[in-house]
Formats: sequence, C-alpha cells, structure tokens
Amino acid sequence: MAAHTAHTETRDLRETAHAAQVRELTAAGVLEDPRWRAAFAAVPRHVFVPYFWTGRGAGHERLWAEDADPERRARWLRGVYVDTPLATRLRDGRLVSSSSQPSLMAKMLAALDVRDGDDVLEIGAGTGYNAALLCHRLGEEHVTTVDLDEEITESARAHLAELGLHPVVVTGDGARGCPARAPFDRIMVTCTLPLVPYAWLGQCRPGARILAPLSTGLIALTVRDPGFAEGNFLHTPAYFVPLRGATAAPPPDPAGTEHGLPYELVENERFQFMLVLTAGVLHPREALDLWRREGRPARERFGVSVSAAGQWSWLDDPQGPYVWPLGQD
Repeated sequence: MAAHTAHTETRDLRETAHAAQVRELTAAGVLEDPRWRAAFAAVPRHVFVPYFWTGRGAGHERLWAEDADPERRARWLRGVYVDTPLATRLRDGRLVSSSSQPSLMAKMLAALDVRDGDDVLEIGAGTGYNAALLCHRLGEEHVTTVDLDEEITESARAHLAELGLHPVVVTGDGARGCPARAPFDRIMVTCTLPLVPYAWLGQCRPGARILAPLSTGLIALTVRDPGFAEGNFLHTPAYFVPLRGATAAPPPDPAGTEHGLPYELVENERFQFMLVLTAGVLHPREALDLWRREGRPARERFGVSVSAAGQWSWLDDPQGPYVWPLGQD
C-alpha cells in the first residue's frame, strides 16, 4: 500500500509540474499557437530527461529519476520542469548533449513556421524531446532526427518509443544531412554552427526554411533552390552545444578584451553577437566602430547568404557595403 501511495504521489507531482510548465510558457507568450501549446501539454519532458547533471562546486552532481533518496528524486523532478537547459551527457567533463531550454524550443518551433504535411529534418537528436513535439504537431512519418553519437540516438529512440512515437532516428553526421529522407520542407538545428553546411540546400524543396544557431543567434534561411539560400537572424539569442561532424569547428574566440575594448561592451550581449559573427574578418576594434556608427544594431538587422561560391554574413543588405565571409580562420 505504501509503495502504491508513493507511486501515486510521484505521478501527481509529475502531472502538476508538467501542467505548471505549460502554464508558465503560455504566460510568457511563447505558446501562442494552440497546436504547439497542445504539443507541449501532451509531451512530458521528464520522459526525455531521466537524469541530468548539475554543477556543484568543482564537479558535477547527477540527479535522476530512480534515486533511492526521495528528496533527490524530488530535486530531479523540479529541475526537469524548470525553464532552463539541462546537461544530459558529459564526456571527460565536457558537455556533449543537453535538453534545450523549453521556452527557447517553443520560440524556435514557432519560428520554424511548419505547415501540415511538412517534412522536417532535425539536426541534433538530443534527448528526443524536440522530435516528440514535432511528431505531435506533424505526425511521426514527417519527422527525421540525426545525431553523430550512437549513444544519443539510441537513448532518444528509446525515450520516443516510451510515448509510442517512432520517427526516423538516424546515427550519422548531421552536417551531411540525410539524403535518404530528402527532400525536406524544414530543417531545424539544435547545435551551434560555424557555417551552414551547403549539402543541406540540395536536400530541401524550393521555399524550404532552415532555422539554425549561428554565432549567438538564430538564422532563418529561405532556400530558393539547391544552390542558394538567404535570410535574416531572429532577435532571439541562442546558445547551444557546437555541431560535431564534417564542418564542425567552434567559432573563433574574438578575444575582445585583449584588444582594449571596454569590458562592458565585450559583455554586451548584442555586441558579442557581432563580435563572434565577424571574428577572423574584422578586427574587434573595427567591429566596435562599425557597431557604434550603425546605431548598435540588433541581431535582426544581420543576415546570411549561402551559395556554391561561399557564405557571407551582412548588415542590412546582402548587396550593401557591410558584407563578411563566413567560416574564416
């Protein structure tokens, strides 16, 4: 009887925490579309995060669902339903996979602008939570998710199956896309890119949308044809685990303080975006002068163009005076 009571209390606590998270996201204005609100209400995050790592002093502490200590189990559950990213996989003390912040996920899914019947490729399977939300909205037959790490894909596949969901989960280099499942109407990326893999364009239908973290922002590209895509950044800041694979390379460190930049500007979130985006092309002092001269531009004034000839970031106009090649060393 005691075990049954404890199980019931745990289930009630999970349901209460899940419902509270949906209410919080709705109140924050990130679930305006009732279809995404329904998806977040239907897909419980705790299924996809049976454990996570939290920083504790010089090391890390693991909180998990099966801990023998009821207080630690409660800390795990409370943590799962806090609107924050969670470290789900460490390797040699380095973060290699995480569960993204739910409010950022909701913003990205809204910005993906899917339509019924769209085929979506997700780069970075993570825990499988994002794929589950896409399955609820579009149907599992329209969802493909790719990750380089077999442990990650096996885990994501198991989490999804626990909810009766069976999208295509592929172990492979996300930078190469997934030609076997192409063409796609949408590509959603959940890892930071140094540049946009050109192979993706050829796996998209004309008019497809690619939403990806680049620098410290989210670029929304429209694919014109297999050889060209272009678009602007969203205003939303975004920080993800870097892409691993064929084009993987962390963006160069702008090291602004080494060039005598005012510390408060180096720490300015919008200036940091421009500093990273133009690193290796503009000297940090040049970037600062331009940023000030142009009225401290926000992310959405910047954009990216991708073609067979190369990739460029730009301010205001892809044909304007402020254009910089991406992927420079």
